[in-house]
Amino acid sequence: MARKRRPTTAITALTCGAALVAGPAWMGAAAAASPADGEGDLAGKTPQQVSDASLHALVGAKSLRIRTQSTVDPGRLDLTLDRAGNCTGTVSKGSYGHVDLVKRGKQVWMKPDTAFWKTQLPGKEGDAAARKYQGRYLHGTTDDPFLQSLSTACDLTAFQKAAANPTSPPSSGHPTTHLSKGKPTVQEGTRVLPVIKKTGGVIQTLYVTIDGKHYPRKLTAEANHETGTVLLSNYDKPVSAKTPPPGKTVDISVLEERLQGTQGSQAA
Repeated sequence: MARKRRPTTAITALTCGAALVAGPAWMGAAAAASPADGEGDLAGKTPQQVSDASLHALVGAKSLRIRTQSTVDPGRLDLTLDRAGNCTGTVSKGSYGHVDLVKRGKQVWMKPDTAFWKTQLPGKEGDAAARKYQGRYLHGTTDDPFLQSLSTACDLTAFQKAAANPTSPPSSGHPTTHLSKGKPTVQEGTRVLPVIKKTGGVIQTLYVTIDGKHYPRKLTAEANHETGTVLLSNYDKPVSAKTPPPGKTVDISVLEERLQGTQGSQAA
C-alpha cells in the first residue's frame, strides 16, 4: 500500500520559504505563557507574540544567509543574499550536481560541477564539457532564461514577502493547532527560544533569537519520519562584492549551444 505523504507538503513548503515565521500560519490554541529564566524580554510573551516578533525582524532585514535541506528533496541551498538582488553561494540538486552561484544585480555567474554537466549532457558530451570547463564560471545576465530561473532564489524581497503572506496547502477538515514555548537553547552559538506548533501529524519548530533583535534562526518541520530545516543567519551583513575574473569565465551560450546540439542529434 502506498505510503501517506500529505503532511510532507509542510516540509516542502518549509524548504522553499519562511512558512514557519508567518503570523497567520501560527494562529492557534496557544499554551499559557509563564516567565522563564533565560528567555530575556521574551519571558511573559505568548508563543504567538514571539513568532510575530521574529517575523517583524525577518522582513526588516537588509541581507541574510539561508541554508535549506530536507529528507523529502535532495535539493539544498546555501546562499547569502540582499534586497539589491546580489547573492553568492551554492545551489545543489543532490546527485544531479551543484553550482556555485554569484549574482550582482543582473549579472550572473555559475560554476557547475562534473555531475551537473553529466546530467545536462548525455554520454561523452557531458564528460567532455566537464573536463573543458572544469573550474570555470558560465556568465550571463538575468535576461537569459536559464540564469534567471537559477537565480530566483537570490530574491530576498520575494522571500520576505512569502514569509509575511504565506499560502497553506489545502487540507481536509480543521485539525487543531497548538502552540507552545520550549526551553531556551543554543543554536550555532546564539541563544534561542523555540516556539513549537503542532497540527495533525506535523510538528513545526521556530527558534527565535533571545538577545538583541528577535531574528528567526532555525525553522524545522517533521512529519511521517521526514524532516526539513531552514537555517537563517548573517543578518544585515553585506554580500561579498567579489566576482569571478574574466580569465575564469565563459559565456553562458556555450551551455545553450551544447544543449541545442544534443537536442538536435536526438531529434535526428
